[in-house]
Amino acid sequence: MNEHEIIRWLREENPDRLAELFRQADAVRRERVGDAVHLRGLVELSNICRRNCLYCGVRAGHDTIERYRLTADEVTHAARLAAEFGYGTLVLQAGEDYGLEGEFVADLIRRVKKEYGLAITLSLGERTETDWRLWREAGADRYLIRFETCNRALFEAIHPPVGKNDLGFEGRIGALRVLRSLGYEIGSGVMIGIPGQTYADLARDLLTFRELDLDMIGNGPYLPHPETPLGRAAEILAKNPETSPAALHPLLAEVGFDYPISDDCVPADNLTAFKVIALTRLLLPDANIPSTTAIATNDKHLGRVTGLQSGANVVMPNLTPTRYRALYEIYPHKSATTESPEETHRTAIAQIRSIGRYPGTGPGGRTHH
Repeated sequence: MNEHEIIRWLREENPDRLAELFRQADAVRRERVGDAVHLRGLVELSNICRRNCLYCGVRAGHDTIERYRLTADEVTHAARLAAEFGYGTLVLQAGEDYGLEGEFVADLIRRVKKEYGLAITLSLGERTETDWRLWREAGADRYLIRFETCNRALFEAIHPPVGKNDLGFEGRIGALRVLRSLGYEIGSGVMIGIPGQTYADLARDLLTFRELDLDMIGNGPYLPHPETPLGRAAEILAKNPETSPAALHPLLAEVGFDYPISDDCVPADNLTAFKVIALTRLLLPDANIPSTTAIATNDKHLGRVTGLQSGANVVMPNLTPTRYRALYEIYPHKSATTESPEETHRTAIAQIRSIGRYPGTGPGGRTHH
């Protein structure tokens, strides 16, 4: 597919045509990665973050949030649950928290590997190559760092620089190549429906996934936290649905979002997310593609299942201790914040089995064909 064909599919509204797209993607998924759904146990290691991304509820500037950082014992307890539930992978995710020192994370990796033999995926933001090398040598298997949009001007509008060790747009893409050179499987993804994001932007995002030959691709609808500049911008947009984008620009700039919005913006809805999952599967047939938490948050009953029927083959049940889950509020009303890990696990298994699929076993890395 080229950019023009991708844009045509992203704009498609005919239900019969879309049903055919989802059927094609599901058939490719079945042929290339099978009916197993790989479960990755998610541990939200810390909600401390040095960055000030305009959409995120754990941004450094959100000063009313209670901050936390899990202990090594809390992480290994979650790893034990992952092993008991039959998951092959533990995902350690955090804000960009430099208090998570390189050696502490390396020790966690070694401990989980030794005691439970799980694959380890890290999502710890921009770090030094020294840290990435250390963690890889300690046994980490995969690294996830989302570039959020390949439109450089939009990326810079929503990601204010933080000074030292800030990779910027080019560096974020470059980091994925560095991580691959260190032997990691690499993952990335984008937000769908950022104000100002056009269909052409999103099509180029999809082509960038293919160009980088990503092993994992996680995409979800854009969900700004209300206590952020983009959350306040969302309020303005909602209150002024008939106002032209040009007229709204000064109001949005006042709350901290200084980027022109065209009339051709992508909607931040699950239907578009399902189209992106399907197109990603067709572009990268053997990649691991999750049906993400953001999709499940938008539709708690059918979101995850519909994602799996659109080409996805991974889900990430949350194993973060329940008392911390609501504090890792990158966006509001996040799915499963009050559940126990056992409840989250039961729900995921039931959803997988409800569509005739089954839980995968083992680490579930990418299988190249």
